Order: sequence, then C-alpha cells, then structure tokens
Amino acid sequence: MESIFKVETIEKLYDILTSDAVDIVLRKSAAEQLAIILQDTNMHGIVKKLGMVEKVLAYLSECVHVNGKVMESIVLPCLTLLRKLIYADSDVRLSLAQQSSLLLLLFRVSLIFQNDQAVLMEATVLLCLLLFDEVSRTDMWTKSISNNGPALPAFSLPVAVVRRYHLPVKITAHHIVSPNSIVVPLSSECLSMKPVSDMLKMSWNLSWYHGTENLLQLKNYEKQAETFLDTLKLSSEDILILKITHTTYGLQDCLNSIIQAVSHRDVKASLIRLSFYALNDRLALKCISGSCQTILKSIVWQKAINRFLQVLPASAEDEKLLVDVLRFLNKLCREQRASLEADHIMWILKSLLKNKSNSLLGLLVRPESQVRDETDEIQTAVRQQLDKELIHLFNILLFCSMSVTDREGLELAGCFRTELALKLLQCLRLTDAPHFYGLPSLERTLRGMVHVTALPDWSTYSTTTEPVTICKKYLTGLLEVISSFYVEWGGNAMSFMGKGVTKSTVLCLLHLSHEMMAQAKDTDWVSLWSLPYNNSEDQVPSHLGLTWLVPLWVDRDPEVRFTALGIGSALTSLEIGCIALAESCQNISGGLWGTVLNIFLDQSECSMVRREAAFILQNLLVIPIPTEDLKDCVWQGPCVHDEETGLSQTGKPALKALLHHCQFYKHLIQMVKHCYLGCYMFDVNSAKEDNHIIEKSGSTDFDDSLNLWKVLSSQSPSSHSQSTSETMILSVSPAPGSVMELQAAVPTNSTSFIPETAVNRLMAQGHSDTTTTASPSQHDSPMSAAMSKQCAVVTPALLSAVCSLLHNLLIVTPKDTGIALQRDLLTALSSLVSANLVERCVLKLKAPLGNPCHTEHVKAQVLLLLQYLSSVSRLLKSCLLVDSQLVVQDELLKPLLRNAFMILSIRSKGGLDAELISALHETWVDFFNLLTTLLWNSSQIAFPFVVAALASHCTAVIDTICDCIHLSTTHPALYTASLQFLSVLLNEEGRRQLQDKQSVCQDPTVSFLLDHSEECQASMTQLTELIIQVCERKSSKDVLKEVAVNALLSLLAVSKNAQKYALEVDLIGSCIEQMKHIHAQLNLDSLKPGKPQKKKEDSLKKQLRCAMQLLRNCLFQNEECKIAALKAHLVPVLHLLWPWLLTDDSSMEIALHLLCVYTAYYPAGCASLCWTSGGQSSFVSVRSAAGSSLMHNILKLASQVSDDNSPLQHVIFDLLSNLALSHDCKGVIQKSNFLQNFLSLSLPKGSHKNPSNVCTLWLKLLLNISFGEDGQQMLMKINGFLDQIVEMCKCKHKSSQHIALLILHNICFSPTNKPKILANDKAIAVLTTCLESDSCAVQRIGAASLWALLHNYQKAKVTLKNPSIRRKIDEAYSLVKTTPQPEGNELNAYYLKCLENVVQLLDC
Repeated sequence: MESIFKVETIEKLYDILTSDAVDIVLRKSAAEQLAIILQDTNMHGIVKKLGMVEKVLAYLSECVHVNGKVMESIVLPCLTLLRKLIYADSDVRLSLAQQSSLLLLLFRVSLIFQNDQAVLMEATVLLCLLLFDEVSRTDMWTKSISNNGPALPAFSLPVAVVRRYHLPVKITAHHIVSPNSIVVPLSSECLSMKPVSDMLKMSWNLSWYHGTENLLQLKNYEKQAETFLDTLKLSSEDILILKITHTTYGLQDCLNSIIQAVSHRDVKASLIRLSFYALNDRLALKCISGSCQTILKSIVWQKAINRFLQVLPASAEDEKLLVDVLRFLNKLCREQRASLEADHIMWILKSLLKNKSNSLLGLLVRPESQVRDETDEIQTAVRQQLDKELIHLFNILLFCSMSVTDREGLELAGCFRTELALKLLQCLRLTDAPHFYGLPSLERTLRGMVHVTALPDWSTYSTTTEPVTICKKYLTGLLEVISSFYVEWGGNAMSFMGKGVTKSTVLCLLHLSHEMMAQAKDTDWVSLWSLPYNNSEDQVPSHLGLTWLVPLWVDRDPEVRFTALGIGSALTSLEIGCIALAESCQNISGGLWGTVLNIFLDQSECSMVRREAAFILQNLLVIPIPTEDLKDCVWQGPCVHDEETGLSQTGKPALKALLHHCQFYKHLIQMVKHCYLGCYMFDVNSAKEDNHIIEKSGSTDFDDSLNLWKVLSSQSPSSHSQSTSETMILSVSPAPGSVMELQAAVPTNSTSFIPETAVNRLMAQGHSDTTTTASPSQHDSPMSAAMSKQCAVVTPALLSAVCSLLHNLLIVTPKDTGIALQRDLLTALSSLVSANLVERCVLKLKAPLGNPCHTEHVKAQVLLLLQYLSSVSRLLKSCLLVDSQLVVQDELLKPLLRNAFMILSIRSKGGLDAELISALHETWVDFFNLLTTLLWNSSQIAFPFVVAALASHCTAVIDTICDCIHLSTTHPALYTASLQFLSVLLNEEGRRQLQDKQSVCQDPTVSFLLDHSEECQASMTQLTELIIQVCERKSSKDVLKEVAVNALLSLLAVSKNAQKYALEVDLIGSCIEQMKHIHAQLNLDSLKPGKPQKKKEDSLKKQLRCAMQLLRNCLFQNEECKIAALKAHLVPVLHLLWPWLLTDDSSMEIALHLLCVYTAYYPAGCASLCWTSGGQSSFVSVRSAAGSSLMHNILKLASQVSDDNSPLQHVIFDLLSNLALSHDCKGVIQKSNFLQNFLSLSLPKGSHKNPSNVCTLWLKLLLNISFGEDGQQMLMKINGFLDQIVEMCKCKHKSSQHIALLILHNICFSPTNKPKILANDKAIAVLTTCLESDSCAVQRIGAASLWALLHNYQKAKVTLKNPSIRRKIDEAYSLVKTTPQPEGNELNAYYLKCLENVVQLLDC
C-alpha cells in the first residue's frame, strides 16, 4: 500500500527542522508535521535514513545541557517523533534501551518540564518503552518467529508486569502461560519413581502429624504408623535424615550428646556436628529465621559448655578437647559478636572469674619448669593451639564487654580486663627471648595486650595493685621488647623478624600513654618513657631518652609509623613531653621540628602518618614560643642555622624562616588539591582473600590492619591520640618578630629516611638540634623535588589536622599566617567538601541498598567529612576573631554559607546510628558557633549573605533548631549554640528594621520568612512553643533557661507570629502572675527578722527583669497583646512593684522600657497609668484624684533624676513623651506642676554652644504636648515658657533648634496663644529670621508659623506688616518664585503655598 506522503515532502520538512538559520517557530511546525506523517509506518525507513533519531537526541541534549530556553518549544514534537519511531521498530528500541545516558536524558527532561503535562506524558511513555523492552521480547527468545510479511511485532508486556507497575499508558498485555491451559496430571509412571515416592511419603507424614516437631516427638513411630500403607511409612534412615536436617532438634541433640558424653571422642563428634550447622548458615544465600545462630539464642547451650570452662585440663587429651571446645565457642561468639546476649557475656565472665586460681585465665601462665620440659613436638603444638584459642576467646570477650551497661556487668567486665592484663604481663615476662626465632607466643601475648589496653580504665579494677603500678610494669616490659628489636638490633632494617611484634608493641605503648595520662596524678610519668643508656661499645655511654621513637617513625610499615607518631603526639600533649622529646632529638639532623615537619610535608607518605605528624606540630605550638633569643628560656622553639653567615635563630623568627624555607603553605595547597573525598573501597578479590586469612587465623576486627586507626578512634577512646581531640591554644600574645633572609634546609626527600640512615642518625654524636640552612642560590628549592614525587592520596582526616595546625599557627604568628591563608588557601579549604556530597552519603545510609560492608565504608566517609567540616568551621571562627577580613569575601562567604545551611538542614533522625548522629551534632555545634561569630564580628557585611542563604533552607534550619532544643539535657552545647545563633540572627534583623532598610533589601528578610512564608509557619509555631516551654519549665538558676529567654526575647521582637502564639498560650498572663508572685515574695522576705538575704533578693529581681523583658517584647507594636496586658492589670502590678523598682536602677529601666512599649500608639494604655489600684489583691480601676497613680510616681521620678546623661533619664522622658499624647496624662502633667522644671533648665551661654542632653529630652516632651490644642494652651500658661523656648530656638545645634522651632510652630496654631506670641518681639523675630535660614526645613517652619498666626486673626496683620518683617517675607517669596523647583517635591510646594498665603493675607 503506497503512502499519500511524498519523499520530497519529508526531506523538505526534515531540512527545515534541522536548519539553524530557520526560525524556531517554523522548525517546531516542521517537527509537528513530521509527527503526523510518521503515523504511516511506511515512512519510518526514510526518516531513519536521514538520521532523525540521532538529530532528535541531539536536540534533547542541547535543550537539557546547553540552551534550554531556546530549544524548549520543540521538545514536545521531538519526543513524539522519537516515541513513534521506537514503538514501531523493535531493533531501534533495543539499541536505545542499552544507552543509560538516554534514560538519564529523558529523566532530566521530565524533571525540567514537570509542569508541562504533555511533555511529561511523552517522556514517561518513552521511558516505559525503553525500560520494559527486554521483558517485552521474551516471546522472541522462547519461540521461533517466522515473519510472512513486512508487519513489525507489536509491543506487548506480560500481564504480571502490567499488574505490578503503575504504567502511564495502556499497553497490550499477554499471558506467558495461557490461563485457559489445562494442567495434565502426572502419569502413574511418575508416581512410581523413587524420588517422587519419597517426596510423597515425607509430605504425607509431615501433614499427618502437623509438622516436623510432632513427628520427631513420637517415641515409637513404627507402632503409630501401622495403619499406613507400606509405601507411606518412613524408614529409620528417613527419620534420621529428618532429625539431622531439622536445625532445632539437631542442635539440641548435639548439646545433649555433649552433656551425656562419656568419652572425648563423643564430645568431639558432637562439636563437629555443631560446626557443620554453623557452616551451613554461612553457606546459605540469605539469613533465615531457622538459622543456627537464631536457634542457639533461644535454647540453653551454656550447660553443655560450662564444665569445660570450670575444670582445667589434666592431660594432653584434655587439652586437645579443650582446644576443640574453645574453637567452637570462638566461632559462636564471633558470629554473634554484634548481637551477643548480655546474659551470655555475663555467664562467660562469671565462669572465668569465679575461681581465679583454677580458671582458664590461669592457663595463660605456665610454670617455667613446665615450659622447659616441653620436648614433645605434638604436645608443644597442642599447647600453642590452646594458647591461641584462649587469646582469641579473651579478645572477643573484651570486644563484646563494651556493650554491657548494667552495674554488675560493668564491674565484671572491668575485673576481667585488669585480671587479663596482669596475666598477659606475666606471659610477656615468661615468653621466649626475642633473639630466638620462636616468636608466635610473643606475638599472641602482645596481640592480647593490644586488645586489653585499647579499653579505657583497664588498669583500675585490681584490688591489690595500683593502676599506676600496673602501667609502669607494662611500660617496662614493652620498652624491653622495643629496645631488643630496635636498639640492640638497629631496627627492622637489619632483621625481617618480628613485624607483628613491633606493630603490636607500639600499639600497646600508644594505648598505655593514654592510660597513664588518665591515671597518673602528676606529669612525672613522661620521664618513665625514656630509655637509660645505649649498650654500644663507645667509651662514653649515651643517654637515649625518647630517641627510640625516631626509628619507629621511619619504619617500613606505615602502621608502625602511624602508631609511633601517635605516641609522640600523646607525649607532646604535655609541656614536659615536648621538652623531653626535643632534647632526645638534639643529635638528629634537623632536630625535632625538622624531622616532624619533613614527615608532615612528605607527599609520598600516607595520610594517617602525616596526620599524626601534624598533631605533634600542633602540640609543639601550644607552648608559648619566645619572640627573640632568650638563653634562660626552657622552651626555645625551633632553631635554624645559616652556614654561610653563621647566624642562628630561635623562637618565632626561626619558625617563620623554617616555614618559609620549606614552602609550608604551598605544600598545604597541594594537599587540598590531592584530597580524595570518595568512599574508601577495596578490591573485591583482595577483600575476599583478607577475609579468608582472617577466618583462617581466627582473628577479630581488631586485627584488621586496614581498619586499625578507625577502630582506635571509634571503639577505644583511651587509645585515641590526645592530639586528635583538638589541642587548641587559648591565648598567646602575638608579637611579630623580624624574619631574616634565612632558608631552613629541612630534608624533604623521603629517601633520606631509609632505615639505615635513620639508625646512623639516631646514634650520631656531636650534632646540634639546629636545622642547617643554606642560601637559595646554591641549592634548589625542595618544593620542586617534592612535587615531582608521586603524591599519596590525601584524606579529609589529614586536612582536619591541617586545620587544627593552622589554628595554632594563626595564634602564634597571626600576621604571616593570615597573609598565607588569604592567598587562596582558606578558600580552598572551605570549599573542598560540598554539603551535597554529605547529604548524598547520609541518604545512602538511611536507605542502604548494598551490602553491610559498603554501608560501613559510607559511614566512615561521612564521619571523616563531618570531622573535616567541623575543623574548617573552627578555623574560620578563629580567622574571624583574628581578622574578619579573611572570611568576609564573596568568593569564600557565599559558598560557605550555602554549605553551612545545607549541613544544618540534614535530618539526624531516621536510619542513622548513634555515632553518626553524635558526629553530625558536633558539626552542627561548630557551624552554629561559626555563624554566630560571623554575625557578631561582621554583621554589617555578612548579614545580607546569611539571610539570602538561609532563605533556601529556612524551614529545615528551624526544624533543626527544634531538634537541638529537644537535646537540651543530653547535648547542652548544641542547644546553647543553636539558640545563640537564633538570638544573634534575630537581633540583627531587629537592628535592620530599626534602621528602616527594608525598602532597599532585595532578598527576603528574616521577618518575611518567619511571618509570611507559608512553608515556615508550622515549624515557626513549633519553635516558639518549644522555647516558651523551656522558659516555663526550667529553673531560674539554670543557665540553659537564660539562653532560651534571650532567644525568645529576640523572636518576640521580630516575629508577629511568635507574638500571636504567645498571646494564644497566655504568656502575658503568666508573666504578670509571676510578677505578682515575686512582689509577694519580696514583701514576705522583707518582713523576716535578721539580715536581709541579698542573694535571694537578687535572684527574685533577676526573675522580675526577665518577666518584664518578655512582656516588653510581647507588646512591641502589637495592639492585641497590649489589650491582653490591660485586661491582666499590668499597670497596677507595676504600681505595686514601684517601691522595689526604686531600689534597683536596672529593674527600673526595664520597667520604664516596658511602659514605653505599652503606651506607644495605645491611648487606653496611656490612660491606665492615671488610674490607681483599689488594693493589693483587687485591681478595680478608678479615677485617681489623690495623686497616687503610677503616672504621679513617674513624674516624681523624672523630677528627682539629676544625671544629665543617664540611661534612666532618657527612658523616663521617652515614656513621658508617649504619655504626653494622651489627654488624661496631659491633665495629670498639668496639675502636677512638673512642667515648671523646664524653666529651671540652664541654657548654654553663647549661641555656638550645644544645649545639654536634658534640654533635648525636654524639647521632645514639649513637642508631643504641643501637638494638641489643650497642650498648646497648657504650655503658654507657664510663665516664662515663651521666652525660654525662643532662646532655645536661637541655638545653633540643628536638632535642638529644629525641635524648639516646631514647638513654637505648633503653639502658633492656638487662637488663644496668638496675641501672646505676636506681643513677643523676640518670637516674631525668630520666626521671620527662619525665612533667611540656609535650612529648607527651618524655612518651612517659619513660613508655616507666620501663616498660622495670620489665619483667622486680623490683628496679626498689624504686627507682620512691619516694613522689616514684610521685606523679609517678600524677599523669601520672590526668591522661591524665581528659583526653579524640582517637580514632585511636596515639601517645596508646601513652602511656596505657605508664603503665597502669607503674602495674600498681608495684602488684603
């Protein structure tokens, strides 16, 4: 059948679609026409030859990645074209379905156009066709298809797929197996086959007896099955198979066999069967409910094993049997290590500690005579295997005992640790001498010591030996091993033996350093780590001290180097340790500073080694370094020497020269560039190999060298380097020293640290502790040589240590470090880790898809990233405190704030374990503190950026703060940091509102986010509720309540929604009730005989101030809250408290502030101050005529305050200025003769002197009084008022003159006052002089005043027609008329109107 469309038409349309010169509208039309044409499948071949598919995909890619706005109009017809082509052609569909990039492209298109239903539908249909293409082709795989014509196979899916998925379109469905097919029953021949008959027989019996358990409980099956056919009876073999395959019965049978066994052989057979059940669990594809581990938890197996733990072996056969028992127990405990029941742990510990003399612990230590008599190789092998299994069991118990939480369990676990430690110490003293090749026993002993010393307080549970004594004995034994291998032999450069011994010994020493630090009451323990003398053949023996550490720092094993440097960082955490280590390194080239700095900057070294070197440097900087060479100073810091000039430097100048020579900061930038942020994954095959080796040796997680340093930090706090707990400098007086042109030649080539040279350097005599320097012209910079080497991966953990090191450098040398940080280093550090990466990893942990091993790696990655972010935030905080300009830069600040709020938006609930949550909370603390410091130090610059970044995450951040409030008990630091940030942020928003900069602010303000953003409303209400609850529930003495009160004060001052919620929960009423209670308590305490309780009174006044401040901010610009306060009798309560307020200026000031807010724009509130209370318990308000109202007290206080510039005086007059707008209050002011005090003000002599502050306050008060006619008349009734105000109008102080003129201007409007003013020549002269002023405002006031005097008062014309006055008016009028005025200026128009009316009235 021929198509109605011509090929030429299709080609023309295709040319239009693909031409870049054609308008996009025409190209869209061509695409739509082609989509219609492609309804004819005969045309598909033509467009495919033209390259339609490739062109459409190119357009979609351009729309997504390049120019979306331009190309988005043709997306819909392109998707339609693509859908029609791939629906009709299975080959095209198959090829496109294999392209994951296309699937991702379509997914992006659907996200971009998610609001366009047509585009969304087309993209969804395409995804459906491509994703289900494979299952739609199953019939092609299973059947041979013979195409008799050109018809293409239709797209069809199995019914099961259509039912399983929510497909967006209706698709043809088919059954894989026809539902109408008839199932043919099995033939009789099949039933006669043995496998089928056996299956039928077993199924029949299981069904008849309702399960396997009932069948196995039968005592006489043959008798019960007499009624069955012979073909349905189970044989004895069948029953035996059933007993063995039923796990519960089989395990119980094995345990019973062990209990009832009469020979070693029976026990071994049962143990082998138990091992097979455990092996079956490991071979299973997935863990099932009937596994061996699950069943053993529900049955009692301790009885079968108990006697082997209680009775010691008496012969070689007994020892062999005990080895088998312990091997099974180790397997069982190792499989259940993460979920071993606490009861099982307690049972094993009690068994070991019940009879210490005859327990398994005693088997570790054998008499020396027994060791010497072991000549039988078989017996020796059995003893070694027994020792090995015992050590493994004890190691697993040590690990599992960490999960015990009850008091008895903790006591048992502690006693077991100390007892095991003492036994292992005896083993160490009885092992073979290190110079023999028999090292397995020494390795096992040391491995056990590693486990026991890794736990905190392992030495404190002995009843006979002091912890310090145990530690000293351990130190002596371990130093003997180290000295044997490294001092006598010269390190492993001369022997390949004892790598495991060295690693375990050094790790024990690291753990021991922290235990001694915790247990030693003084710092003298550091001296115990020094080796006495060298056993060389020199005539003068050399004191080694801590020099034995240095060859360990350059060991070939990176784990030994890492651990040895960790010992160095632990020792240098004390000042005496720094001095001792520096003295021990005097004979080493470069000294301590040069050696450690070289390790730190060695880019071929692994990160964990460099990290510990950074900690040592960080600790060395804690001790104050002198700024110049002081001979009597114990700590000189680094020392550099220039061989050419012969000059030496110490202290800070030497430190600067050393850092400059080794190009320290350039190396740091290279570290940031080479940092690897990904998940630490290992090769699958090698991982399997490692697991095989671990299982073969029976070791635990503690022996996994790859995870050693991670385990140390997470599982054993006592073994974690103290330097990693952030050794920070609190305060050092920075004194910049002069840096001479010296360059320290620190060895940077790692080849200089080969073990042979390390030994020679260790034993070298006569070298000084100085770093030899040379001129840069003779030697190339070490930077180029270092950069050329292969760089090892830098981890975030290393950069965390770098941040801590930079913190200390910033304190010691703030100027130089600040300059270095400003040169891209600080920006690189702050922008390295994106919050998106952390968020993605957290989502992976909340919804794990991979195996547990991958999840653990992701968890480790998140922990390292969070640790790095915390370190960076602390460094940035320090930079803000030293020089805020280091941080407030656009390229640094904007991404930093975006990252910070994204981290604060991560939800800690749902899927994260305790360790991750703790790390996230610590990161939150650091970020909250950073943001708080940023707003404190640089609010003017940083506040707009903070608000802009917060706007995108406002709801999530508020939710995070709510979570932090819930953690007030468990994590007070996080609670405090979050609320302090909230307070500072809201305070800055309040300051912005007072400055009235809302009109120029482009981004959403904090007030807008809190009150008008719909997304934030629920979170905002919850936040306010939580803070109010904390304020109400916590004690007034609690520091956390003060933090919550400050946050609530800021929140109420800024957010109307917060005020609304406070009104709903009656916060106003509760505060006023609290004020009543405080008043009653103060009165009650004052009546008690004896000395007044000052502390209690101060506490009550503090609570009173807090309640008044909360009320003040509740009432701020909120009339509904003011009405509630009026109904709750706020003014009578303050009236009652007035005598107590008079005794405390700070409380009085807050009370007056409260009244200022209460009376602002609220006439009813102003009037309430004129009322008097009807009694202490009754608050029925009546008009006061006796002069005992709160208004009278305020006037009396204002008359008594004499300080010209006290805060109290300012607040009183501000309050009176508010009250002066009320008719009732003005009446009280008039009757009290308070205004007479205005006449007693001393005016400044001379027109150029400024009036006093009290004069300005009086003028503001009088201005408010003069706004009403009654006030204008009141003022004029004061004798001498007009002369006084006229004199003030002559003052040159702009503000005071302006206010005085306004007062004079206002009283001119009262008809009663006009004659008095016109009769005062000075007043008229002041008003007419205003017309000649340079100030436009003063000119307007003068003109408006003259117009007011002339209005409806003919007598004023006589005075104002005076020639001199008239001349000034005419000159001002003519000047205004001739001067061009800008259009739209209302003030100038008003001035012109005033003059026009004055001239017109005078001309009449």
